Amino acid sequence: MTGDASTDPVRDAPPWRDVDLPGIGLIEVRDSGPVTEGHDQPAILLLHGWTASADLNWCRTYGPLTSWFGGRTRLVAWDHRGHGARGLRTGTTTDLDDLADDAAAIARALGIEQAVAVGYSMGGAVAQALWRRHNDLVVGLVLGATAARFAVDDRQRRNFDMIGRGVGPSRLLEAMGCGRPAWRYARWLGDRRAHGSASTGDTAFDEWAWRETRAGVLSQVLAAGRDLGRFDSTGWLDGVDVPHAVLVCEKDETVPTVRQRELVAALPYPTIHEIAADHAACVTRPELFIPALTKALESVLPSQLHKTR
Repeated sequence: MTGDASTDPVRDAPPWRDVDLPGIGLIEVRDSGPVTEGHDQPAILLLHGWTASADLNWCRTYGPLTSWFGGRTRLVAWDHRGHGARGLRTGTTTDLDDLADDAAAIARALGIEQAVAVGYSMGGAVAQALWRRHNDLVVGLVLGATAARFAVDDRQRRNFDMIGRGVGPSRLLEAMGCGRPAWRYARWLGDRRAHGSASTGDTAFDEWAWRETRAGVLSQVLAAGRDLGRFDSTGWLDGVDVPHAVLVCEKDETVPTVRQRELVAALPYPTIHEIAADHAACVTRPELFIPALTKALESVLPSQLHKTR
């Protein structure tokens, strides 16, 4: 979104830079850049949720985290494969392992050897997969509004099945040049199933948010959602061997709070940070989300990175 600094939701974001991922393709990432001292300190990888973009998920977070760390660590964020305007369009699949491998490739292309993966919603599942697949890279996890499994009861399984059934038709519509009408239908259907539009009440922000969402490739977004319904880390999550924290949204119906507490129970020694808000807390309740996130980061990062209070 462009315009006056007072109305630009990403005015505090790190700058975009091009990163070439060998064998994968070129991607733009938000990168605050290497720190001037302590280059061995872990970077923070911000992994966004399903259908969102990096900016939509983290726009309220960029400024506070930059201020909190005072340049003592590196912040990196990007649009997942098929998501947003800048997500990778290459590759034949869009599953969570792909997204985790993309994250590792980005970190290595930037020269990052250690990272804390901060994942929200689907990004939390990506963070879990990143730890499992690239254990040498991940030295900490912060998992927000997420779960160890997402399709548990019959209703949830039906919802994810419907998402999967949309992949083929959306690919056909995109091939016919009808990607935008497909997105409009997907939005209408999603609002119907949610019994109302997901609105912040800020018209300008909501219009920008919809543009961020619609910039993605619907078939790839749906493919990622289909794989999210298949995700289940309960069999290996007790093996997490790095510091980890969980942000639990107490009023969440999108990723039901009971699933978030199941995640907590499956982890070996999490710190728990509860937020009295729904699934959109990262955007609509920054006054609750930011303090919880910073406390979670304090629990997993080296103490020398914490802001002097």
